[in-house]
Amino acid sequence: MSRSVSIFGATGSIGQSTLDLIRRDRGGYRVVALTGGRNVAQLAADAREFNAEIAVTCFDDCLPALREALSGTGITVAAGSEALIEAADRPADWIMSAIVGAAGLAPGFHALRHGRTLALANKESLVTAGPLLMAEARAHGARILPVDSEHSAVFQALVGEDMAAVERVIITASGGALRDWPLERLAQATVTDACAHPNWDMGQRITIDSASMFNKALELIETREFFGIAPDKIDTVIHPQSIVHALVGFADGALMAHLGAPDMRHAIGYALHWPERRDLPVDRIDLAQVATLDFRPADEARFPALRLARQVMATGGGAGAVFNAAKEVALDYFIAGRIRFTDMAGLVEATLDAMSREIRLTDAMDSLETVLQTDHLTRIRADDLARSRQEQTA
Repeated sequence: MSRSVSIFGATGSIGQSTLDLIRRDRGGYRVVALTGGRNVAQLAADAREFNAEIAVTCFDDCLPALREALSGTGITVAAGSEALIEAADRPADWIMSAIVGAAGLAPGFHALRHGRTLALANKESLVTAGPLLMAEARAHGARILPVDSEHSAVFQALVGEDMAAVERVIITASGGALRDWPLERLAQATVTDACAHPNWDMGQRITIDSASMFNKALELIETREFFGIAPDKIDTVIHPQSIVHALVGFADGALMAHLGAPDMRHAIGYALHWPERRDLPVDRIDLAQVATLDFRPADEARFPALRLARQVMATGGGAGAVFNAAKEVALDYFIAGRIRFTDMAGLVEATLDAMSREIRLTDAMDSLETVLQTDHLTRIRADDLARSRQEQTA
């Protein structure tokens, strides 16, 4: 019997990798919903290939092109945030949440209300609304499975283990495209420089986040929210080969490490087939060929995003929502060439400080609406701060 699946963020790297796995077992799956952004041609091609029930673009102005591309297919076509929610409300056994940024929160939240399995690649959901999202899953008997390679690795290392015996969790970081640049040169890094990742094939935004280590900062917070591990038991190290994705340390001194090729289809496949393990089209590691696995400390002076993440975890409440929204605004400004690579962390920190004076960051995020309102207010404040800084330096 086929399983019904929906993929939010189908045109991105995670979505395309998910479709690649489904393509290899056509009889095992029925595609309900596919969503994407401005890559209408890819979205339409995938919707046709997999005979999806509905295809949704996030952008209203892309609707005419999508409608034309799918004319005569019988596939429902829609656009905008409300359409994303409608797609999430359609019954499906398994949903991939791979929309980048806070925009992925609401669709994933709605999917949980139907007691489904949510494969979570959208780390911002747990960063902005971790307790709320986990409570929603429990309330509706739904399951959240991690798809970030690091959190999938932790999840797998914990199978059959007693959480009370966990002493520490170490998530690894490649260090990104600029990991070997001299510190004094980082301010001159361009978008092209930051996107030249040596190991992973990812989208523009997450690749830049990898270079700044903002993705790892988000993952520190995500580890706390997903596994309920105290912040002082979570650490990260630079591991240039991207072979070891995470390690779990236990009370007896043992370290369980998860090793795998730098291919997101491993984590996606584990979530897709869970609780089974099935063959996956990923490279098998030849340790003799790898020869050496290197590790070095993650310097918080070089990567201030890590320090800010620990500040966010200590504050709790709405700090995660503020942190993520400010990070997204800072990234927008860097991509647009309006701030330097090294200015992003400063803008995020200034926004956290400003928002802490305007709202009680320690207050719990008790509803989706509260999270989204905090996100909205933070973006306005971060934009104001960025513009003010530009005027002062003009």
